[in-house]
Amino acid sequence: MTILFDENVPAPLRKYLEPHQVTTVQEQGWAGISNGDLVLRTNGVFDVLLLADKNLRYQQNLANRQVALVELPTNRWPALQMMLPRIRQAVNAATPGSYTSIELPA
Repeated sequence: MTILFDENVPAPLRKYLEPHQVTTVQEQGWAGISNGDLVLRTNGVFDVLLLADKNLRYQQNLANRQVALVELPTNRWPALQMMLPRIRQAVNAATPGSYTSIELPA
């Protein structure tokens, strides 16, 4: 599975998603592009776009896309470390065109 990290996703998360192939927006040379363009560019190129932007689903037309979107509840690494099993599970369960929002634990 190929995964793209949006700009604000902490890079240390990468090692916890092995054996998947993980790339960052910066590595792709796509830093600073709009969310709409990012979704278009990832479609058919990546399996999953991992992001921490809670507004994407309200700002963009997400119909007719193949890339799965997995939304993190925060981009703070200490909080995400406590949620690694849930993040891995969401990524592994992602299917083409799905949108999964991971919530902070209560």
